[in-house]
Amino acid sequence: MGLDRVPEESPETERAAAGNRAAFDRTGLRPGRPTRPGPPDTGVKILDRPWAAPIALGPAAGRTDRPALLRAADAAGLPVVHPLAWHDLAHREPPAAGTAALLLPLGSRDGAGPPRPVPGSLPADWAEVERLCAASALPVLVAGVRTASDAVGALEAGAGGLVTDSLAALPELAAAVGGHRPLLLGGGVRTGADVLVSLASGADAVLVGRPVLDALLADGETEAETDRETDGETNGEARVAEVLATLVRELEQAMAFTGTASVAEARPDSLRIGHRPSPARPRPGPDAVYPLRKDELHPSLSDPVLDTMTFLNEVTHRFPDAISFAPGRPYDGFFDTEQIFTHLRGYLDHLRAEGATEQDIRTAMYQYGPTAGQIREIVADSLRKDEDIDVPPESIVITVGAQEAMLLVVRALTAGPEDVLLVASPCYVGITGVARLLGVPVTAVEEREDGLSCADLEAAILRERARGRRPRALYVIPDHSNPSGTTIDLPTRRALLEAAERHGILLIEDSPYRRVSPGTPLPTLKSLDRSRRVVHLGSFAKTVFPGARVGFAVADQQVVDEEGRTGLLAGELAKIKSMVTVNTSSLSQAAVAGALLAGDGRLSVLNAEPAAYYGDALRTTLRALDARLPEARRTALGVRWNEPTGGFFLTVQVPFRADNTALARSAQEFGVIWTPMNYFYPQGGGHQALRLSTSYLTTADIEEGTERLARFIEAQAPAS
Repeated sequence: MGLDRVPEESPETERAAAGNRAAFDRTGLRPGRPTRPGPPDTGVKILDRPWAAPIALGPAAGRTDRPALLRAADAAGLPVVHPLAWHDLAHREPPAAGTAALLLPLGSRDGAGPPRPVPGSLPADWAEVERLCAASALPVLVAGVRTASDAVGALEAGAGGLVTDSLAALPELAAAVGGHRPLLLGGGVRTGADVLVSLASGADAVLVGRPVLDALLADGETEAETDRETDGETNGEARVAEVLATLVRELEQAMAFTGTASVAEARPDSLRIGHRPSPARPRPGPDAVYPLRKDELHPSLSDPVLDTMTFLNEVTHRFPDAISFAPGRPYDGFFDTEQIFTHLRGYLDHLRAEGATEQDIRTAMYQYGPTAGQIREIVADSLRKDEDIDVPPESIVITVGAQEAMLLVVRALTAGPEDVLLVASPCYVGITGVARLLGVPVTAVEEREDGLSCADLEAAILRERARGRRPRALYVIPDHSNPSGTTIDLPTRRALLEAAERHGILLIEDSPYRRVSPGTPLPTLKSLDRSRRVVHLGSFAKTVFPGARVGFAVADQQVVDEEGRTGLLAGELAKIKSMVTVNTSSLSQAAVAGALLAGDGRLSVLNAEPAAYYGDALRTTLRALDARLPEARRTALGVRWNEPTGGFFLTVQVPFRADNTALARSAQEFGVIWTPMNYFYPQGGGHQALRLSTSYLTTADIEEGTERLARFIEAQAPAS
C-alpha cells in the first residue's frame, strides 16, 4: 500500500485538526521555576514501554511500515502506531516490527463499505470493538473519541488507550479516563510547545503525522524515491529524524520555560489562554495606534528573573520612609563631583606624556575608539600590581560594565542547544538573565553551608553529559559572593581549577567585591590559573563609581580555527561586542583610567577608606542583629545568619516564606526592605531566606533597620 493509498482525512477530521491549530495559536505558556535542578525529563512509560518523549507517529505520517519512518522513529526512541481497519483482523497482514500499537478509527470506512457509526452520537454495537481488541496481540487505541460516553464505551470494550482529535475535549476525557488508560491527542500538533499544551490540557501523549509526512515527501519526491536505499539509509529518513529531534528539543525548551521538570508535572496553570491572536486594529487615520502584545515578544521578557529589580524598585518608591537593605551599591558619600574632572585631566595628561598629539587626544575622546577598548594597557598594569594577574593587554576587552562582559562570554562559549552553563547557586541574577536572553540552559550547582563543593560540580558535569549535554563553563563569584556573601577557601579554589582542567570546562570568575572588602583577599582563580581555564571578569562600578559603567573581561584562551590559525578568545569577544555596543564610552574609560593612574594602578590603595567603611557596616549589622535577636531567641524562632568577612551582603534564614508578599508586609507595616533570596536560585530554592545589603546605609540606619527587621521576623514567624 503506497502513500497514494493512505485514506484521506475526512472533512470532519480536517476541521478538527484546523480547530486544534486555532486553539494552539490561542494558547501560550507561562514562565515558571523548575521543581528540581537539571534539564527537563521528557521520558514517559506508555503501553508498558518507555518512550523518549510523549510523541508517537500516527497513520497520518503515511504508511507506518515504511523502513525510513520506522528506522527514524526507532533511533529517536519514539513509537509508531499502525492503522487497523474495521474488517476482521485475521484478513490483515501483520504490522511491521517496531509497531507499538494499533489504531482503530471510529466512524471510518472499510474500503467501499458503508461508514461505521460513531459511538456516542448514534446507536453502536461495541461488541465488534471488543472482539478486535481481544484478537489483537498489540494494544488497540480507539480513535475518534470526543465525549465522556465514547471514552467509557471504549474502555469497557477493552481499548488499550484512547485518541481524540479535539484539544478542547481533553479535560473532559481525561477526567473520564481517570488515568486508567493513556489518552492521546491526534491532529494539529506541529511544535514542541503544542505537545506541552496538549499534556497540560490532559493528554498523556500526542500523535504526529503531518510534519512527518511533509518530511517524507519533501522536494516533491515520490514514494519510490523516499523508500530507495542509499548507503543504508533512505532519502527521507534523515528528514524524518530531524523533524522528530526538533519536536523533542522544542518540548524540552517549552518545559524549561514553564518550569516543568517532567512530563508528569505538566499542569493547566502553565497555560496562558487567548494570547496569540492580534487585537483588532483601529481603522487607519492620523490617531491610529497599533500596540504590541507582550506575549508576541521574546519569551524571556516574561521570565520572573527580569522582573526582580523592577519589583524592588516599586516597593522602594511606594514606601520612601522604609529603611532599605536591598540595594547592593556603593555608598555615595565617597563621591565628589570634582573627582570626575580630576580623573579626566589625569588621563589626558597621561596621553600627552605618552607622546599623543592634540589631534590624537581629540580623536581618543570624541570618536568611537577601538572596540576592545583604549585603556587595556592601564587595566593590565592594575591587574598585575593588585591581583598578580599577568596577561598581555590584547587579552583584555573593556566592556560596558561586567554585565556586558557576561553576555559576550556566554554568547561566545555556547555554540548549540546541547551547551549548558553551570552556575554556583544561589547566584547573581545578572548571569541567569543573560542566559535566559540568549536561550542558554542553566544548571545549578548548589552551594552548601560551607560553600561550593567540587564533588557537587563534578557530579553536575557527569549528570549533564549523561543527558547528552555539554557543560561549557561554571560561573562563580569566589569572594564575598552576591547574594550569599560566601567566600571560597584556597584549597577549594585549587580544586576547582583541577576539576576544570580534568573535565575540559572553563571557569568564569566574577570579582566585584574583592577591593571593597577589608583585609588581604585570597588569590583570584585567574592568578592561580596555569592552563588558561579561567575567564576573569571585573568591574569598576564598586571601586571607582557605577556611573562610569566600565568593566572588563580577561580572556587569554587560545582559539584555533579550521585552518590552524590561532588567536585569543578576547578577539572573539570583541567581534560580538562590535555588534552589541560597538565600543565602551571613551569618556567613561578616560575617567576610570585617570582614577587608576592616580593610585599608581592599585585599587587596593584607592579603596582603602571605602573598604574599611564597608567592613564596619557589615560588622555593625551583625552586632545589631545579635543584639535584637540574641542566640537563645533566634534558636527558638529558627533564625540564623552567616557572617561574611567582607563584601556587601549577608544571608538570613527565617522560619517563614520570605517572598514578595512578605516583603510588601515588611515594607508597609514595619518600614524595612530586604531582598527575597529565591530571586537568586535559577532552579528553585531559597524560599525561607532573605538577603541584606549593608553597603549603602549609615550606622544610624543600620541600627534602626535591624530593630525593625527583628520586629517583622518576630511577627511573621509561626507561633511557638
